[in-house]
Amino acid sequence: MSEKSFEELLEDSIKTIHNGEVVEGTVIGVKDNEIILNIGYKADGILTKNEYSNNADVDLTAEVKPGDQMTVKVLKVNDGEGQVTLTYKRLQQDKMNKRFEEAFENNEVLTGTVTEVLKGGLSVAYGEGRVFIPASLVSDIYERDLSKYTNQEIEFVLTEVNPHKRRIIGDRKQLIVEKKKQMQKELLERIEVGMMVEGTVKNLTDFGAFIDLGGADGLLHISEMSWGRVDDPKKLFKVGDVVSVMIKDISDTKIALTMKLEENNPWRNAAEKYKIGTDITGRVARMTDFGAFVELEEGIDALLHVSQISIEHVEKPSDVLKTGQEITARIVDFNEETRKISLSIKAIEIEQKKAAGQEEKSAEEAPVEEPVAEETPVEEPAAEEVAVEESVAEEPAVEDSTVEPSAVEEAAAEESVADEPAAEAETVEEGAEGEEDE
Repeated sequence: MSEKSFEELLEDSIKTIHNGEVVEGTVIGVKDNEIILNIGYKADGILTKNEYSNNADVDLTAEVKPGDQMTVKVLKVNDGEGQVTLTYKRLQQDKMNKRFEEAFENNEVLTGTVTEVLKGGLSVAYGEGRVFIPASLVSDIYERDLSKYTNQEIEFVLTEVNPHKRRIIGDRKQLIVEKKKQMQKELLERIEVGMMVEGTVKNLTDFGAFIDLGGADGLLHISEMSWGRVDDPKKLFKVGDVVSVMIKDISDTKIALTMKLEENNPWRNAAEKYKIGTDITGRVARMTDFGAFVELEEGIDALLHVSQISIEHVEKPSDVLKTGQEITARIVDFNEETRKISLSIKAIEIEQKKAAGQEEKSAEEAPVEEPVAEETPVEEPAAEEVAVEESVAEEPAVEDSTVEPSAVEEAAAEESVADEPAAEAETVEEGAEGEEDE
C-alpha cells in the first residue's frame, strides 16, 4: 500500500457535509447577531440570531458561551463567501413537529406564549415551534381586539398538524367551553332559588345585564333591577361592577336574577301610607294620552287620569302638566292586590270650590251691626244765645200757618174744583132747552 500524501491525509481528516445534514459543533465565538461553530469542516459554521430562535429579543451571549456543544442543521455548505450557514431553530422545529403530532393524537393541552398578534389570530411560541390560533378559536366570545393577549401564556389544544404545509393550528376556545361547562355544573349543584350570590357585570344590553356568577351567567332583567322604573341599565351599572343579587329562577342552565327583595319592597306598608282620601305630593314621571303616572316614591307609581286633572276640561295631560313637575293630588282608589293607585286633583278643586261657596253664603246671611255713634259732649250755650235760638225757633211756626195750607183747606179747594165742571154742564143744558122752545 502506497503512502498517502499530506494533502490526501488532510482531506481525509476533514469530513464532507451536505445541505440538510445534521452535524455536531463546538461554539468558538459568540457575537450579538451570530454564533460561530467548529463543525469539523474546512470552514466554520455561522449560526445567525434569526436561525437560532424565533424570538427577536433573544440575547445570544446569554444563551450560549464558547465551548458549548450544539446540534445544528446545515442550510448551505457555501453561502458564497466560503462559509457554512447553519440553523438551530429549524432542527428544533423538526423535533417540535414530532412533538406536535404526539400532542395532536393524544389531545394534549399545551401551554405557549403569544409572541405576535396577527390580523387573523395569534402566533404562539411553544418551545422552538410556532402554533397559529385563529381569532375565532381564541375565546368563546367574539373579541375584536386581541392585543391584550400579547406576551401572555395561554393554554390550547391542536386541531391540525401538517408539517409539510407548515400548518400547526391551535384551539383555545374548546378548553374555555369545556371548563365553563364543568364550572356551570358545579354552580348549578350549589345554588338554589332564593339564595343571595355575588357576581360581576359581564355585559349590558337594552333589556338587562348578564352577571358572571363564576361558572355560569345569570340574566338580571331590566324589570328586576329596581322596584322603581329603569329606562337604561347602563345608567345603573357598568361592565366589571360587582353586584349582590338573588336567584329568582333556575330553568335547566338558565338562571334568572333579581335585586327586588322583600325587605326593600315599598309596597309592604303602602296600605298604611296611601289610604283613600289622603292628599299626597308626587312627581310626574311620564305621561300618556289617557293620563299621567305620578311617582309617589321609588317603586310606587299612581295614575292621574286625564279626567281627574282639573275641574276644567283637559284634552291631554301634557297641556297642563310636564314631566318632573311636583303635584298634590288626592288618593281616590287603592288596590294592594294589583298594586294600583288612582289620584285626583279634581276632587281637591271641587272641595275647595264648595268650601269657598259656603264661606260666601255665610257672609251674606250674617246680620250687619250698625255702628254705635260716639257721644260727644255738648257745650251749653250762653243765656243770650238761648234766647235768640228760641225766637228763631218760633218764627217758622208762623210762616208755616200762612204759607203752607192745612189739610182741611186743601180738601175744600179740591171739592170746589170738582164742582166747577158740573155747573158748566147745567148752563149748557139750560141753553139747549131755550133753543128748542123757540
